[in-house]
Amino acid sequence: MSLTELLAALLSAAGVWLTAKRQLACWPVSLVAALLYGWVFFTARLYADAALQAIFCGCLLYGWWQWKTDATQGDATLHIRSLSTYNACAGLLAGLVGGGLWTFCLARFTDDPTPLADAMLSSYSIVAQLWAGRRHTASWLMWIVIDTAYVLLFLTRDLYPTAVLYAFFIGLAFQGLMRWRAAEKTDQRLA
Repeated sequence: MSLTELLAALLSAAGVWLTAKRQLACWPVSLVAALLYGWVFFTARLYADAALQAIFCGCLLYGWWQWKTDATQGDATLHIRSLSTYNACAGLLAGLVGGGLWTFCLARFTDDPTPLADAMLSSYSIVAQLWAGRRHTASWLMWIVIDTAYVLLFLTRDLYPTAVLYAFFIGLAFQGLMRWRAAEKTDQRLA
């Protein structure tokens, strides 16, 4: 365990907690955490996860902009949006195709010890992050599945603080799911 990993874990937890509460501050906090984790994963030879952190930075900037834009349009409450069946299927298919391509590259060109798990989890994490940026409740369901698999992956790479963090993320994801479902019902009643 390094100080960088510990700081990244703490900031990540704070970012997820703020996201569950629909607080705009979640985006800059998560951005710093992603930068730190990029380094942690690179040094652990989890190359897809290191690259994922760079992609997350872009997704986090998008989410930050999206939430900030929505918040400045006169309503301080950030409303939950429904995820259409088409967009859900498109996201799941994009995650599968992206994960397959990423697996091929990692297996062929790197010494990644777990290319399939690394690639698929990274690919679906992008989908989940984009869904969170668009405020789709389904993002929390995706995070529950992804974080559970990540706990197992990080244990195999001896990243124990990160494994504990991701176990904690599972609980935060359940909390986020419950909060966002309640907010979605309220938003639908007010519409």
